[in-house]
Amino acid sequence: MASPRILLLSALAAVAPAANAQNFGGGARGADDFTYVQPLNTTILSAYGHSPAVYPSPKISGNGGWKDAMAKAQDFVSQLTPEEKADMVTGAAGPCVGNIKRIERLGFNGLCLQDGPLSIRVADYASVFSAGVSAAASWDRKILYERGFAMGEEFKAKGAHVALSPVCGPLGRSAYSGRNWEGFAADPYLTGVAMEETIKGHQDAGVQATPKHFIGNEQETQRNPKFDETGTNVIQEAVSSNIDDRTMHELYLWPFANSVRAKAASIMCSYQRLNGSYGCENSKTLNGLLKGELGFQGYVMSDWGAVHSGVASIESGLDMNMPGGLGSYGMDPTLGSFFGANVTTAVNNGTLDATRLDDMIRRLNTFFKKKDWKAEDWNMTGESSRDVRGNHGDLIRKHGAEATVLLKNVNKALPLKAPKSIAVFGNDAGDITEGFLNQKDYEFGTLAAGGGSGTGRLTYIITPLEAVKARAKKDGALVQQWLNNTLIASSNVTDLWNPTPPEVCIVFLKTWAEEGADRKHLSVDWDGEEIVASVAKDCANTVVVTHSSGINVLPFADHPNVTAILAAHYPGQESGNSIADILYGDVNPSGHLPYTIAFNGTDYNAPPTTQVNTTGIDDWQSWFDEKLEIDYRYFDAHNISVRYEFGFGLSYTTFELADVKVETLDSAITTTPKDEPIQPGGNPALWAPLYNVTVEVSNTGDVDGAAVPQLYVNFPAATTPAGTPPQQLRGFDKVMLKKGEKATVSFELMRRDLSYWDVVSQGWVIPAGEFTLSAGLSSRDFKAQAKVTPIKA
Repeated sequence: MASPRILLLSALAAVAPAANAQNFGGGARGADDFTYVQPLNTTILSAYGHSPAVYPSPKISGNGGWKDAMAKAQDFVSQLTPEEKADMVTGAAGPCVGNIKRIERLGFNGLCLQDGPLSIRVADYASVFSAGVSAAASWDRKILYERGFAMGEEFKAKGAHVALSPVCGPLGRSAYSGRNWEGFAADPYLTGVAMEETIKGHQDAGVQATPKHFIGNEQETQRNPKFDETGTNVIQEAVSSNIDDRTMHELYLWPFANSVRAKAASIMCSYQRLNGSYGCENSKTLNGLLKGELGFQGYVMSDWGAVHSGVASIESGLDMNMPGGLGSYGMDPTLGSFFGANVTTAVNNGTLDATRLDDMIRRLNTFFKKKDWKAEDWNMTGESSRDVRGNHGDLIRKHGAEATVLLKNVNKALPLKAPKSIAVFGNDAGDITEGFLNQKDYEFGTLAAGGGSGTGRLTYIITPLEAVKARAKKDGALVQQWLNNTLIASSNVTDLWNPTPPEVCIVFLKTWAEEGADRKHLSVDWDGEEIVASVAKDCANTVVVTHSSGINVLPFADHPNVTAILAAHYPGQESGNSIADILYGDVNPSGHLPYTIAFNGTDYNAPPTTQVNTTGIDDWQSWFDEKLEIDYRYFDAHNISVRYEFGFGLSYTTFELADVKVETLDSAITTTPKDEPIQPGGNPALWAPLYNVTVEVSNTGDVDGAAVPQLYVNFPAATTPAGTPPQQLRGFDKVMLKKGEKATVSFELMRRDLSYWDVVSQGWVIPAGEFTLSAGLSSRDFKAQAKVTPIKA
């Protein structure tokens, strides 16, 4: 017999959703490299109260050019039977990761939803592109779009209607989060641009984009509830991300606003709780923020198994239950469904308003009608093993090289100058020995992607060793190799390479990360630091290359024999070619860090909550006490020295910035925006340009290269609320310059860029006083400044 919990929820009891608690507390906590026990606030509800419930779920408005498509969608909805309507919002068994049933009498061929953010995962003969963190490290809008478009082409060619991509949750609150690599950057502005460009690319190619995971999905530990041995009774609920109002708007909601403005078709809600309520039944975030404040016109899809109620979730804004069943990740149809037939029952007995169900289906279909896509545009049942890769390998190679970050380069150790003797070290250099689907860590083989639903099935991999050998062959060079990390770390390397000492030693290191687990440390894996120490002890020209999910502390950066360090992240299937292009100077590195590298793991704040010492059902609480102070914002606010700052990246040439100029685009700037009708992305007045900032960029070196000028904004301290970061990224560009060439780069500052979220008035406010605009090559390398005063004090 099913437990009372299952009986209650599967019947879609007509109870109001739980109120959404809201966190307004603060005080930064320390970090720990291994385990962090979040202190339990046993008075969560009484101390912080409840955020207001937001009902009903806003209906699609058709704003933003969608009205004609909405009318067509309504015509389709009017022809559906009650049972067909339930099928339209409930996942079903099928060939894809997620499936919506066919309705043959209406010519609706169903929907195919496929992972993921770097590849169409459940497929053969598909490309594995660079991970989000790699794409962000390019700081290149063109590459972000190219990557999104090429991925979309492959999804469509394989018959997928919906790509479960891209990712901006996690944003990167914690350096230890296991899925940071799926997203882009530990900054809302850079991530917002990356989301917008990727979504446009996906949807221009003909598939629906699904920004995820909405919202506050910043750790993997306890992301789902724990059940007893029967699998039906909850022992402890999922962790609750407790986020205050201002932080929600200025950090975590920011890139989703870009996503909605890009007219994303769907948004996926997250596993964990938010201020006490599960992410897929939180009326404040789904109805209030997403559909209300941001004017989202698409449909909200659940993460797999993230649905914990029926009517409560629907009334709170959830439009589609994926993959449709109960049990582990919702994949066991024998246990029934929170949606499905229960939706029909709820409408028939008056528990659920029929107009709400109709709106759910209109939201799903309006996107198709707007694009005028037809069922025959996709071929889900065509020839198996269709090769959809095209020439994308060349694109992935280019993207991987452009995203590689040069962190250290002493005495111009790189690019290599046709060395005749090369030693390659490290288990990341060679062929993968445990298959081409990265679902677990493995000792031997280069690492091109992380694990979980965000990974990809490689059809081939160009390894670093293979690429270096091919390149060295042109110079007639000798390449020696040692790929056993245990052997390298415990040996005297001079005994290994005798009788020919190498001119350069290249050490390839890797760091694993995956869905479902947070990282336990920020060091490189497989004794990486010991390997560098062993090699650099006797090799005066040691070059280190890391393939990593993101942040690694790099204690060997101070070693005098480590002459160069390259952070290559997860570059995809052309990994070896991408890094060889950089090592030999065929491509001048232009990647920049999308996060901060500190000296120690304990320097980072905002660790994930990995353990609680109590057993109460609601005791997993993660307090976002750091508020706006994540990554560089935290280090800058507390004047903490770092090894390599956010935005940092070297080149084989040098650049200078000068002559910052500001053109005022609005002569009557007001403190608050005009109250205009909500469009996709929110109030259009927030996106109105106020200033155009230009800066002169010069290539002062002796080779051609691409500069990445960045613009940071410092808010007036006297009139901005406490906790505002010292500076915040508000513009960037990538510009290719020949040696000695100059160019002028423009940054458009919108109202949103100069506003903070006022929790009292519940609106965006430009504070009075003087703003400082700093142009530089990183968050701590400012070259020129200008001042503006939009509102007189």
